[in-house]
Amino acid sequence: MKKPFVGPRLKRLREERQLTQQALANALGISLSYLNQIENNQRPITVQVLLRMNAAFGVDVQFFSEKDDGQLIGELKQVFSNPLFGETVSNSEIKEIASNMPAVGRNVLQLYKQMRQAIEQSEALAMRLGDPRQSSVEPFPSMPYEEVRDYFYGKSNHIAELDLSAEKLAEELGMQIGRFEQALAERLKTRHSITVEYDYSFDYQSSLRRFDPASRTLTLSNMLSPGQCAFQMATQLCFLEHDELLHTLTRKAAFSSSETDALARIGLANYFAGAVILPYKAFLQSAEQLHYDIDLLGQRFGVGFETICHRLSTLQRTGENGVPFFFVRVDRAGNISKRQSATDFHFSRIGGSCPLWTVYDAFSSPGRICTQIAEMPDGRAYLWVARTATHHHGGYGRPDKTFAIGLGCDLRDAERLVYSKGLVLNDLSARTMIGVGCKLCERRECSQRAFPPISHEMQVNDNVAAVSPYAAR
Repeated sequence: MKKPFVGPRLKRLREERQLTQQALANALGISLSYLNQIENNQRPITVQVLLRMNAAFGVDVQFFSEKDDGQLIGELKQVFSNPLFGETVSNSEIKEIASNMPAVGRNVLQLYKQMRQAIEQSEALAMRLGDPRQSSVEPFPSMPYEEVRDYFYGKSNHIAELDLSAEKLAEELGMQIGRFEQALAERLKTRHSITVEYDYSFDYQSSLRRFDPASRTLTLSNMLSPGQCAFQMATQLCFLEHDELLHTLTRKAAFSSSETDALARIGLANYFAGAVILPYKAFLQSAEQLHYDIDLLGQRFGVGFETICHRLSTLQRTGENGVPFFFVRVDRAGNISKRQSATDFHFSRIGGSCPLWTVYDAFSSPGRICTQIAEMPDGRAYLWVARTATHHHGGYGRPDKTFAIGLGCDLRDAERLVYSKGLVLNDLSARTMIGVGCKLCERRECSQRAFPPISHEMQVNDNVAAVSPYAAR
């Protein structure tokens, strides 16, 4: 009989029986060190130990058999061959899951089956509604903006090639901090024979910049601030001077459609523009000097609150790192229209956000900075800063756009921010317990819960109804 390595299975069995390593070692008549080696897959389990396991606990030796691994491995190979998964999972990794983490593998299979069933149901519903789709049960592709957002997230919101090129351009132009408009207009004129014009009748809602290659004219809305005008000019310069770099970046990303590719080019050009008017070293130096005071940075660089927050979330150059921030922009309905992160934060992909998050408090105090020490269910704590930002789009009768801008960092970096003044960072009672959103949050006792999480473990019963508003209704 082959001597298998069964460490994770033996450890799981011991934990299910609520035994310590010493108790199990005594029951099997082996040393503690020997048992530890078996559980850590440093030694295989022998027939003698298997027989003692059967005698002591009535455990079927087939529990440790590798016979079932082949079927699980085959099914997992089928799952991970789906084009849905962007990164290839090797056969050795699949075997590792099947052999050492079979419960994880079976749960992956279950999730995959449920996904296929959901797709089939949605296709059937589409047929009934008169919108026939292909009969394939492959997953629907992500929306282009979601794919682009995931691309920036995977890059920790820092595109090194664009950042260095933008900083080089700023140095070439010798631009004075906060005074970029004239230098960029001159660059467009002398290098590309492009004239910048302003138009009062320009439809701000549909576009901020219009370039006519025939007349070599770049038209901007007259409602833009100087900083916004500079941003639009820098975006146009990126398309003109770094078109090949944009193609290289999007080609490496291998986006799923031409629409996504085009949207990514715009996002990358906007990134370049932000890096031009807020050059990396100068901006990071100012941020550290001003203790990341967003309003003071906006005054120094001549741009708005949102632009400063967005740039702060990109300062992750190797060897010259700023505070790793998360950046979000939400509206009153809770829609997250922008989210970027230089590190990990639990952004919800299922829908909805936590109503206890201070980002939503900002709407109750327009124009005022709101701070919060928030703790997620996994125990990680963060300092969040939020404030509203309003975009004015015309005269009387034209509705303004108001968003809440949120900027957060891990609590270990909070002391570097001016916003930590007066806060007792190590006071656990001062933390607000938030979650990803009701559909994913496991805080059963939360008084703000709207509905149960997507989990079979939480059933609506009398006990839950006592603490859960959704159950009482």
